Amino acid sequence: MRVAMIGTGYVGLVSGACFADFGHIVTCVDKDASKIDQLNAGRMPIYEPGLEDLVAANVRDGRLSFALDGGEAIRAADAVFIAVGTPSRRGDGHADLSYVYAAAEEIADLIQGFTVIVTKSTVPVGTGDEIERIIRARRPDADFAVVSNPEFLREGAAISDFKRPDRVVVGLEDERARPIMAELYRPLNLNETPILFTGRRTSELTKYAANAFLALKITFINEVADLCENLGADVQQVARGIGLDNRIGSKFLHAGPGYGGSCFPKDTLALVRTATDAGAPLRLIETTVEVNDARKKAMADRVVAALGGTDLKGKTVALLGLTFKPNTDDMRDAPSLDVAPALIAKGATVQAFDPEGMHEAAKLLDGVVFRDGPYDAVEGADVVVILTEWDQFRALDLDRVKLLLKQPVMVDLRNVYRPEDMKARGFHYSSIGRPEGVRQG
Repeated sequence: MRVAMIGTGYVGLVSGACFADFGHIVTCVDKDASKIDQLNAGRMPIYEPGLEDLVAANVRDGRLSFALDGGEAIRAADAVFIAVGTPSRRGDGHADLSYVYAAAEEIADLIQGFTVIVTKSTVPVGTGDEIERIIRARRPDADFAVVSNPEFLREGAAISDFKRPDRVVVGLEDERARPIMAELYRPLNLNETPILFTGRRTSELTKYAANAFLALKITFINEVADLCENLGADVQQVARGIGLDNRIGSKFLHAGPGYGGSCFPKDTLALVRTATDAGAPLRLIETTVEVNDARKKAMADRVVAALGGTDLKGKTVALLGLTFKPNTDDMRDAPSLDVAPALIAKGATVQAFDPEGMHEAAKLLDGVVFRDGPYDAVEGADVVVILTEWDQFRALDLDRVKLLLKQPVMVDLRNVYRPEDMKARGFHYSSIGRPEGVRQG
């Protein structure tokens, strides 16, 4: 099948490359000339494990191409995917749909013959209706169907998630779109992947509900972690004890500094606004947003507590990890964006290292000194803080770390190390929700 993918951001590029790997002919379109130039030169504008090789293989085999002008690809397409950004709108938290609607107008002018227009971007309920209205108003003669097909990709594991998903959700109102969507995803039949066909609005809400529930789960275990610290319990064992219950499950029960990234913050906020406007407020998700925002801001206080002071004047803090999670260069709503400025405001010098995120971090973090490696960041610091659980931070040479630090203090916000091991090595060690952690209150 012929596919046009509008947008070469995280979702569009991964989805386009994977559809091409399924055997479809895919053209990824973007108005950013520098992105298209990068992609045509074989350079990825984002970091995602395995993506560069996947793109190269499908470009080489003639199934994947990139274009600044999408006219030819859209006219020839069986399916046109909208995979543009939907950031939170300044001021009110609603999703900014201007890019989605601009794409719809462009598509309306170009489609020929029956075309399925698929919303891959995360959009509020009713967006598909508005896309359909825009296209019909602009091209009354156009023959098309608008479909919702939300993505459920985890950054760092996106290719695997696309090719071996838990499920595929397709929301449609025009049954002519069903066989086309089924054919696009036919290669997943080998894995017996459930494909759930629903109404379009149901599909749109499913995406928001899924992300909100996962954000709620993370926030729940973070609050339990604080309780564990005050009661002398171990949150990791609590999480294991409840996660073994099949009704709950073990995923997203890892205590830490709060969730970030491209999806959870903006999607929870957008769902809160949608629910309020619909007269059915989601109090649990409203609280989730508030608690998570406060948690990220409070992490700097743990560093202060670990150093036994009220401020950090004259102190140097080493931050290991800046991205919101490992195996990505994504800095959107990362905890580091709250933690680093708070440490600097308390008088600290912050020196940091991240394996993939420093280029993006440099645009967002003023006053941070960026180092070339983890040991460069640690050297001369009063405390080392693990903020993102990259693999290379899981097996640090702790004897070397101890020698490089002014004093052996570690604040582990991802519970990478065992408290008893760190104590045996002579570290003053604090983590999240474990008896040896920094106790609050």
